[in-house]
Amino acid sequence: LTYFVLVLKETNSPIGNCGLLKRETLEDVDIGYSLLPEYHGKGFATEAAKAMMNYAKEVVQLKKLIAITTEPNVRSINVLKKLGMTFEKKFWMEGDTEELMMFAKNL
Repeated sequence: LTYFVLVLKETNSPIGNCGLLKRETLEDVDIGYSLLPEYHGKGFATEAAKAMMNYAKEVVQLKKLIAITTEPNVRSINVLKKLGMTFEKKFWMEGDTEELMMFAKNL
C-alpha cells in the first residue's frame, strides 16, 4: 500500500523505512519498519510506527492492523507491544525458513 523513507530531522539523512503492506497470503494489512543498525534502540521505530498506525486508521481507514516478526527479534516485539499490539499466533509463510509471530491491533 504505502512505504515511507524515515529521515533524521537534523541532517535529512535516510535512516530506514516504515509502511503498510498487503500480502496476498494474509487477510489483514501488515505494518512494517526497518532501520539502519546505528539507529536501533533509539525510539525511531516506535515513533514511525505510531505515525503509520494513525495514518492507517485516519487516512486508509483500516479497522485492524497486523505486524509480523520472528521470536528472536525482541526489539521489534517490544515496539509492537508499545504500540498496543497483542500476540495472535505463530505461523509459517510459504518460502520462509523461520516460524513467524503475528501481532494485531484493532484501530
